[in-house]
Amino acid sequence: MKKIRIVADSTCDLSADLLKKYDITVIPLCIIMDDKSYYDGVNTSPADIYKWADENKTTPKTAAIPFDLATETLTPLIEAGDDIIFFGISMKMSSTCNVVRLVGENAEYSRIFVIDSENLSTGIGLQIIRAAEMAQSGKSAEEIVESIEKARHLVRASFVVDNLTYLARGGRCTAATAMMANVLGLHPMITVKDGAMGVSKKYRGKMLPVLKSYVGDLKPALLASDKSRVFLTHSGCTQEIIDAVYSELEALDYFDEILITQAGGVISSHCGPNTLGVLFYEQEK
Repeated sequence: MKKIRIVADSTCDLSADLLKKYDITVIPLCIIMDDKSYYDGVNTSPADIYKWADENKTTPKTAAIPFDLATETLTPLIEAGDDIIFFGISMKMSSTCNVVRLVGENAEYSRIFVIDSENLSTGIGLQIIRAAEMAQSGKSAEEIVESIEKARHLVRASFVVDNLTYLARGGRCTAATAMMANVLGLHPMITVKDGAMGVSKKYRGKMLPVLKSYVGDLKPALLASDKSRVFLTHSGCTQEIIDAVYSELEALDYFDEILITQAGGVISSHCGPNTLGVLFYEQEK
């Protein structure tokens, strides 16, 4: 029987439990270290990446999902005649969406719907879960795509970075800027807007009080958001910090569920360890 299949690239940062719960298929991006290519979350982990990056004083290169792997993953779904809705990281950051489009064109299959999330990490994950819930409720692929794309601009994705070392290694800021920020204890808040990342605020001090201030600054938006769920996504923070931020969100007594996920290799390789973000949908008006 024809089904709606939700497929995403590995930057969606959904946990194994959530992938299983919503029956999501993931195609990994590539992470390149020492001229060897690894699949994100398959044969390398954020811990491996941090170790390699610190030893080599640089960050790995990342690449879109390979055409062959995308073809291998999608072919059984195509042969089953399923409707495929694919979610990819913002096209301003990667060509992953175009790879999947090419797979559909090569197979001459018109039932692949490619959604440019215009986001990253669980900013994509929020859209995926909403789409999966709509599919479970009996909505058609066209209805799901229209609804997700219409509300795409309502996703609020931001992160506070512990230090700028990894951003500097990846060329996203100068080494001098990173050094000065680290010396001063500055922690930038990175916000995703229109599919691109930018610094919206800078905090100063130790990460725990900084993150509490960050959640406090988000509070008005959080209390006016879609109350279905909020993500707490981190790149390897201590349990103390995770618990503290979770408690701040729980104290709002607002969300139906607070989901904790750890960022995968691609996201972690760019932001470095100890980054934490709170991601949610703004309420539709």
